[in-house]
Amino acid sequence: MTTSIKSRTSGSRSRLKSVTLAGALALAAWAPQGASAQTKLTFQLNWTAGGPNAGFAAAVGEGYYKDAGLDVAVVQGNGSGNTAQLVANGRAQVAYADAVAVSQLIAKGAPMKVVATVYQSNPNEVSALKKTGVTSVKALAGKKVGVPAGSSQTTMLPLFLKANGLKETDMTMLNMPPTSMVPALLQGQVDAILGSMDAYQIQLEAQGAELDNFRFADFGVPTVSTSIFVADSFLKEQPDVVKKFVAASLKGWGFAIDNPEKTVQHLKTVFPEVNAKLAASELAAITPLFCSGGAKFLGKAEDSQWEKTQTLLSEVGLLPAGQDPKSYYTNAFLPAEKDLRPCK
Repeated sequence: MTTSIKSRTSGSRSRLKSVTLAGALALAAWAPQGASAQTKLTFQLNWTAGGPNAGFAAAVGEGYYKDAGLDVAVVQGNGSGNTAQLVANGRAQVAYADAVAVSQLIAKGAPMKVVATVYQSNPNEVSALKKTGVTSVKALAGKKVGVPAGSSQTTMLPLFLKANGLKETDMTMLNMPPTSMVPALLQGQVDAILGSMDAYQIQLEAQGAELDNFRFADFGVPTVSTSIFVADSFLKEQPDVVKKFVAASLKGWGFAIDNPEKTVQHLKTVFPEVNAKLAASELAAITPLFCSGGAKFLGKAEDSQWEKTQTLLSEVGLLPAGQDPKSYYTNAFLPAEKDLRPCK
């Protein structure tokens, strides 16, 4: 059952700061700024800037990173699978992506760990226009379904299908660029798309689409989702930097929950190309995910939820059977529970 989050603090300091789009390689180096020194850090997102990652813009705009001694550059991404590969290949060190995509690579030996989980349940879903008559998951049989390349949805699809008595050969799966998904559905090129409640659904409804949505979390796939993760080498070399970054980021998400309008302003300042109205809708849509899955604190997934995720994913071969769920994550870089924002 989804629960809400209780705020511990109310005051915060506003600061506007522009963030340059650097390369995907994360940096951590001391650089003097006036009388103080700040650690420069590049943070790789899973997707383009918007409501689903607005908490990090809030941490920039409210000065939380600066207060922690960090100079953070936020880099946009093009899919959780791609972002996870960047860290696995050593091309980024601190990033944000779906925990399943990250865990799959960890199980194959990629040296990285999840250090904080923002989405306690995944936002993935299948969306169909009401006029197509897809009123159940099983009604997807025989239909054309658009699948976004390099996304967490694609990784999760076999589990969703198995949980609902289907297999990929029951439908025609069309792999396409993520930016083509919404137009393809609206133009009737596909009958449904493998999307998400925090992006594609919002975009479709903004264009007047009437949808039937089948959320993974409601149809047998309640797994931990979008998380901050870090290369093992960086955890070892810069543990204090990671702790400061995680604490400031979670503070940013807490601010975003309490102050969505100002958060969207920060997002627009950091990324001027953002559609503010769309980002506001996205942020509102994802808020219930922050304390779902039995979470007790913002940013901390419970061990039982990780265990459930391991069990579900191993059933369809997405994770190896018998893998210790704790091999995917660590809570050692989270603030003490007294300093975390509690769910209520």
